[in-house]
Amino acid sequence: MAVVNRIAGFADEMATWRRHLHMNPELGLDCHKTAAFVVERLKEFGVDEIHEGIATSGVVAVIHGTGQGPVTGLRADMDALPMREETGADWASTVPGRMHACGHDGHTTMLLGAAKYLSETRNFKGKVVLIFQPAEETIGGGRIMVQDEKIMDRFGVEEVYGLHTDPFSDLGELRTGPGPLMAAVDDFNITLKGKGGHAAYPHTCVDPLPCVFALGAALQSIVSRNMSPFDSTVLSITQVHGGTAMNIIPEEAVISGTLRTLTPEARALGERRIREVATGHAASFGLEIDIDWEAGYPPTINHAAQAAFAADIARGVTHTVVDDLAPEMGAEDFSYMLEARPGAFLFLGQGVGPSVHHPEFDFNDEAAPIGASFFARLVETRGA
Repeated sequence: MAVVNRIAGFADEMATWRRHLHMNPELGLDCHKTAAFVVERLKEFGVDEIHEGIATSGVVAVIHGTGQGPVTGLRADMDALPMREETGADWASTVPGRMHACGHDGHTTMLLGAAKYLSETRNFKGKVVLIFQPAEETIGGGRIMVQDEKIMDRFGVEEVYGLHTDPFSDLGELRTGPGPLMAAVDDFNITLKGKGGHAAYPHTCVDPLPCVFALGAALQSIVSRNMSPFDSTVLSITQVHGGTAMNIIPEEAVISGTLRTLTPEARALGERRIREVATGHAASFGLEIDIDWEAGYPPTINHAAQAAFAADIARGVTHTVVDDLAPEMGAEDFSYMLEARPGAFLFLGQGVGPSVHHPEFDFNDEAAPIGASFFARLVETRGA
């Protein structure tokens, strides 16, 4: 692996940063201590601009190259998860009920590593915009930074790139591909309201439960009968609530679930058919209906030229590169940045181990110099 020598030289320092972040996890938009740590390091590096308090606790920093040239955005997410850690590491979380179980401590460290190197060398033209983002795991800090804070326009970002650690592939393997890479996620709660009463006299009631049973089966037909077989879609019913006792017909029942799609067209069709099927069933059973639709992150769609460029950069940094990665049905709010600007998202293998969002997950510090080198070489190549 052709890790940048200078970055390899401060790998131990990067591990120290990462373990400090791991011990001090923060949630959602409340990443103020993490941001303060990031700002302290950036000031030490001598970056040219530091902008704080973006999307509550986000940080955007700018490093100027040696002359006019492209403006490249690099993003890292900073927030942790509300779960108990079981790694047993010396640097385990010191905050009960919170842990960095998705590698965001590593993502932040890799971007700091690239910032340190690029600030020292400045072997590129143009600018690099470093985006340290809160709330990826919750309300979509990426959306707030792009849509509310207008960071792409404000800092003149022309292309944007991001990395995510991958505990399902070997250390150093970089994987990406053109087009949809991760899914849109939308959640729904369908409330069916009838008339409750004594279970011995169902004819005096309007029972919502038979509708729930029928609707659950009918919704499953949407994927097999309305969606194209070439448009990967997942529709999962995950909750059903109704009733309080054996001898009572409830007045209402709720059926909930999630829809995962890879294209805007499939997303729109899936929502429309869920609403139509649910409304039709409610009417046929004589029930009132309320549909609470919770639109989540859009699909993460890589731009073809930028994905190919990123894969070429990866080949100069690591031993194994996959440039035709099949999409997965998880979601990622980097999608908002890719809606705003051309760019690409990649997965960096850290060695096979516990999954992200698992209490035994821990970022592999050996991956940090690889990710930082990828970021650095990408900026240098764009600004050559």
